[in-house]
Amino acid sequence: MATPPSSRHQAPSAQPSGSGAAGPPNGPGTRGETSLKASISQRAARALRRDKKEYPHDTHPGLVPGIAVDEQRVRYGTDPLVFGVAAVLILGFVAWGVFSTESLKSISDVALGWVVTNTGWLFSSLIAVILVFMLFVGFSRYGKIPLGVDGEKPEYSTFSWVAMMFSAGIGIGLFFFGPYEPLTYFMTPNPGEAAAETTVALHKAMAQSYFHWGLNAWAIYALVGAAVAYGSFRRGRVPLMSAIFTPLLGRRKTEGVAGRLIDMFAIVATLFGTAASLGIGALQIGRGVEIISGIGKLPNAVLIGIIAIMTAAFIASAVSGIGKGIRWLSNINISLALVLVAFIFLTGPTLFLLNLIPSSLAEYLSDLLHLMSKGPSWGAEAADFSANWTVFYWAWWISWSPFVGIFLARISRGRTLREYVQYVLVVPTLVSVIAFGVFGGTAIWMRMQGMDISADSAPEALFFQVLDGLPLSTITPILAMFCIAIFFITSADSASLVMGSLSQRGKPDPDRKVTVFWGLAMMGIAVVMLLVGGNQALSGLQNLIIVSALPFAVILLLMMVALIRDLQTDPMIIRREYATAALENAVRAGIDEHGDDFAFTVEKTAHGQGAGADFDSHDRTVTEWYQRTDEDGKPVEYDYESGEYADGWTSEDDSAAAAESAAESGAGNADSDQDGGSGAAGDHRSAPVG
Repeated sequence: MATPPSSRHQAPSAQPSGSGAAGPPNGPGTRGETSLKASISQRAARALRRDKKEYPHDTHPGLVPGIAVDEQRVRYGTDPLVFGVAAVLILGFVAWGVFSTESLKSISDVALGWVVTNTGWLFSSLIAVILVFMLFVGFSRYGKIPLGVDGEKPEYSTFSWVAMMFSAGIGIGLFFFGPYEPLTYFMTPNPGEAAAETTVALHKAMAQSYFHWGLNAWAIYALVGAAVAYGSFRRGRVPLMSAIFTPLLGRRKTEGVAGRLIDMFAIVATLFGTAASLGIGALQIGRGVEIISGIGKLPNAVLIGIIAIMTAAFIASAVSGIGKGIRWLSNINISLALVLVAFIFLTGPTLFLLNLIPSSLAEYLSDLLHLMSKGPSWGAEAADFSANWTVFYWAWWISWSPFVGIFLARISRGRTLREYVQYVLVVPTLVSVIAFGVFGGTAIWMRMQGMDISADSAPEALFFQVLDGLPLSTITPILAMFCIAIFFITSADSASLVMGSLSQRGKPDPDRKVTVFWGLAMMGIAVVMLLVGGNQALSGLQNLIIVSALPFAVILLLMMVALIRDLQTDPMIIRREYATAALENAVRAGIDEHGDDFAFTVEKTAHGQGAGADFDSHDRTVTEWYQRTDEDGKPVEYDYESGEYADGWTSEDDSAAAAESAAESGAGNADSDQDGGSGAAGDHRSAPVG
């Protein structure tokens, strides 16, 4: 039997000898114990001397247990370039929209036309590639890699973890598009798919909706979440979008202008994507006010007032330290949303839905490749449909990916990549299937029964029309408005925290003033979207989301390359490659020398003949990342066995320093139950809900 590897590196070993076969390259041996055979050349001896130079902290790259970001020594603070440039651009955009709405609308129309015509293929192709990539990561040899240090257990039980993902799959969008999108496709199907308002159109409409909200959408979030979680909890990097690109750009560039541009693009994409949801929420709340009060059509000024009130509620939660209350309210809100789904299912066409949901899910899965291929090559009508719907959705999900990705990363620490991919792709997809099946299926059934319901009317009114056709129609709209309002507040709160973190070098608990600023910026963009869209507010949302998401689409493409490079040099993969080489060599030599009667041992081999002969374990790409540094980026000694820094620094020291700094500056955390400063998302893993 092979002896277990020590936690310290010894000279590379593992090659069969006359007594048996070789094992891992970390068996017994010291500097003075190198007995080389006479046949080894002087050149090999010189190579051996070079190979005996020390590893960082005397630890072989295959034996690093991983690094959590909360073990690192990071000096957080506002990045003046990231925050300043992003803030100026956003404020300039808001001012442009308010004071010159027509010019912004005309330019956004031109920009949208150019992006859709020339880069629509990029969005569609990218989404397909991301789905395939995430399936590969989850079910290949990389699937066993943990999103954490070796041996770390998940913080949340599987049930709680799934429940939080479930909450991420419920939001403003499902109330708005849940009944509207399937009914639209039923009345005006994707060109060439079915005749309008037929049973074929019914199933195709549901499949098209699942396509936009299912596996492909969540593959985008899964990619960003996996990259953030792996970098933060396995490689010890701060949870910035730029930090993901360290294996591509190197540490200097990721901390320089290139990395800061990436973080700025992430902030801008998140701002527009979240603002779109806030604008949709304002439209629906306004429509609810009209229905309940019986007043006429509300002007944009009233909708802007609704956004202002919701934003004031968000700011109150951010500055008053009532994070626990907001999170408690969010959990209640999720329960109420599920009650609405169950209510419509039970009081609506229950038998119709029981038949429709499974069959439409099968239709979606069987048509998945066809749906991914449908685009401009199918003709002008298909191109228009793709631009108006599919490209819009892909851009929207891309713009939300930094926000949702960081959410997923925070709750998934300790999970393996395989488990992460399986659950993140499947659970939210099933939530979307059920929600759209119930909301959309009920709306279509009502139209099939001759009720006065149509997708041609205001989309923000459709959900209330569905409720009006069911029992308790005087109560359920109020419940729906309450859910939408809380989703508005919690989404703004959580997205602002993410943008604050991105603009403060990954700080897990950004300063309140920074958080509030980004919340106000979201309100400003939501207002501009309504002004640009006018009576066709969705048009304004579509224009700005697609254009703003284009740069981050390119970032996602490069993100896959960066993540796979990281995974290729993960300590677990290095050990697996050593084991494969050692076993292959051992079995061949054992059979050759001893036939059926041999066993494995671990012993020293001649230099260049061991399991790691083809692997340069001193290459900076596999050693530089685990060299510990102090707050100024200077190397500092660290003991991986004891988990102690040579100068005695502990994470508690950093927490105390951060708390003192926060008290002096008046800054604090939006969530009263989070302590300050020691690390990124890993220390403060209370997940945003929205």
